[in-house]
Amino acid sequence: MNTTSTKKLVVAALFAALTCICTMIVKIPTPTGGYIHPGDGMVLLCGIILGPGMGALAAGIGSMLSDLFSGYMVWVPATFLIKALCALVASLLFRTLSSRFTAKKNASALCLIIAGIIGEALMVFGYFLFEIGLNAASNGGFTAAAIAGGIAYSAAGIPANILQGITGIVIACALLPVLSKIPDVRAWMRTDARASV
Repeated sequence: MNTTSTKKLVVAALFAALTCICTMIVKIPTPTGGYIHPGDGMVLLCGIILGPGMGALAAGIGSMLSDLFSGYMVWVPATFLIKALCALVASLLFRTLSSRFTAKKNASALCLIIAGIIGEALMVFGYFLFEIGLNAASNGGFTAAAIAGGIAYSAAGIPANILQGITGIVIACALLPVLSKIPDVRAWMRTDARASV
């Protein structure tokens, strides 16, 4: 393993830890038993800075560890998959858009906003589906009535998840210009953007 790969692996581990901490440190409870947190900003930054593969793993592992340490055991597998998918999609979309709009002023911020919206929409939809299944399973199985109840219960969490996603996009937009001043981060973002075209 060369020095660049080792450095990127260490940064991925740090991003996973930051994602976990940002998810755990500020928790605003929601009516559905979950919580709003700023960790989605780190999820988006994982994908954008580290690339789709390593970024998705860092985002998924960091978010999953937050649920694990906070006692939300039933959410651990879903959180890993949903947050990893969010980072993966945001990363691929950011890189595709960045390669198309490199000459435009403020293109990076616009690419991040678009990629963040799509990634966070997947997060909202992923948790919506998981909560439907979880609620239906805990209320007698996958009958029509249990699924309908699950949909009603899960729909109540959508506004909080949307707010969490918007907060994540704002945090990522605020931090990316600062982090992109670091030469290695800038190089990873440029290299990965060229490789994804």
